[in-house]
Amino acid sequence: MDSYELRIQYELSRWKQKILTDSNVFKTSAKKIQLKIQSLLPEQIQDLLTQSIKNMMTLFIGGSSVFSGGSEEYDALSLRERDEILDKKLNEYKKISAVEGAGTGAGGILLGLADFPLLMGIKIRFLVEAAKIYGYAPKDEVERQFMLYIFQLAFSSDEHRKKTLHVIENWEDQLDQNPQINWEHLQQEYRDHIDLAKLLQLVPVIGAPVGAYVNYQLLEQLGETAKNAYRIRHLKKKGELLN
Repeated sequence: MDSYELRIQYELSRWKQKILTDSNVFKTSAKKIQLKIQSLLPEQIQDLLTQSIKNMMTLFIGGSSVFSGGSEEYDALSLRERDEILDKKLNEYKKISAVEGAGTGAGGILLGLADFPLLMGIKIRFLVEAAKIYGYAPKDEVERQFMLYIFQLAFSSDEHRKKTLHVIENWEDQLDQNPQINWEHLQQEYRDHIDLAKLLQLVPVIGAPVGAYVNYQLLEQLGETAKNAYRIRHLKKKGELLN
C-alpha cells in the first residue's frame, strides 16, 4: 500500500465516523421544522418531485442510453489518478448545477419547479461518470444498483445512511444477495432530505443565489459520497481496506 492509499484510509475512517454519528440537537430540530414546512407545500410541487423520482426509477430500471459506454479509457489508473479525474469532473458538474439553479431560481416558483427534474438529471449523469472513472460499467444492472446506494447514502436520514454504508462496505462479498432497491423508501428518504434552503429557491428575488448555492452544495455532497464509496470498493478489492 502506497502513502496515498494510507492517507485515504484515514480520510475514509473520518468520513465513516461522520456518517455513523447521529445528528446533533440543532440538526434534529431543524429537520422537524423542515418536515413541517414540506407538509404545507402545494400539491403541484410535491407531485413534481415525486414524478422526478419516478423518472429516475424508469431510467435505472430500463438501462437508458445514458448508461452506455464503458470504463476502458480509465483502465490501469491508480487510485490517486482516479480521484484526481473525479475531482475535475465534480468541479464541472458543480458549476453546471449552480448555473442551472441560479437560472431556474431567478424565475420564481414556475421555473423553480423545473429545477427538481433538471438537478436529478445532473446527479445521474455525474454518477455515471464516477462509475466509469473507477472502472465500473454503468450499463451493468449491478452497477446501477450500486449507484443508487450511493445516491441513498448521500441523501437520506441518519439511520438509513448507516444501513446503506454497511451495504456499500460489503458489496463485493454479497453480490448474489444484495437487497433490491426499495423505490418507495428511496423516494421518501430523498424527499425528506431536501433542505429548507432548497425550498427557498422557489421564492422570487432570493431564488437565484439560493438555487446556485444549494445546487453546488448538493453536488459536492454527492461527489464526496461517490468518491468514498468507490474508494472503499477499490481498497476492499485489493484486500487493503482497514476497519
